[in-house]
Amino acid sequence: MRIGLFGMAEKRAAEKAKALRVFGQTRKSAKMFRAGLYARVSTNDQQAIPLQIRALREYAARRGWTIALQVKEVGPGTSQRELRERVLDAARRREIDVVLVWRLDRWGRSVTDLLATLQELEHLGVGFVSLTEALDLTTPAGRAMAGLLAIFAEFEREILRERTRAGLAHARQNGKRLGRPVTAARKADQVRKLFRAGTSKAQIARQLQIGRTSVRRILATKEYK
Repeated sequence: MRIGLFGMAEKRAAEKAKALRVFGQTRKSAKMFRAGLYARVSTNDQQAIPLQIRALREYAARRGWTIALQVKEVGPGTSQRELRERVLDAARRREIDVVLVWRLDRWGRSVTDLLATLQELEHLGVGFVSLTEALDLTTPAGRAMAGLLAIFAEFEREILRERTRAGLAHARQNGKRLGRPVTAARKADQVRKLFRAGTSKAQIARQLQIGRTSVRRILATKEYK
């Protein structure tokens, strides 16, 4: 009987230790987690920031997390998230244990960008929670969802590649010249020939579609003189 009780106690201790792991790494008790809050809204929806912050703080309180950092950012959806770097820097310095956001599109500019930052956080051993999608990467189910995001990110990259290839093919069909434009130096002989024929520098520039400065530079070379 004594052995049975000891075995049960040992089992409970093992389960408790397992519960305190995030991304496979032993972490502090959930009550000691330091959370980094990130709230972001579009330029035309700034009144929603207090709502996001309140929801994030309430969630952190329910989980018993300490709020170590709170970042608010306003800007268009496709713009660079400069203030987000403050949260990532805090994670790199091991000043926070989990990042808490309102919605995934508030954090990432695209699926590829989202996945890249989530992978970095995972590498750092920092958790990530998005309230709206109920995505919690500190759990096995959340990590499985992150695997699906990787598939969507590759799908997004393939779509971009296909669009690029289609655009290049369409340009070729329309006779559009691809690559870097012809430089003025390659038209030097034409410039000199036209100038000798009495064509003004301005007319040469218009006719050959190069800048006047380029025309003057070509005509000023020792070779021409």
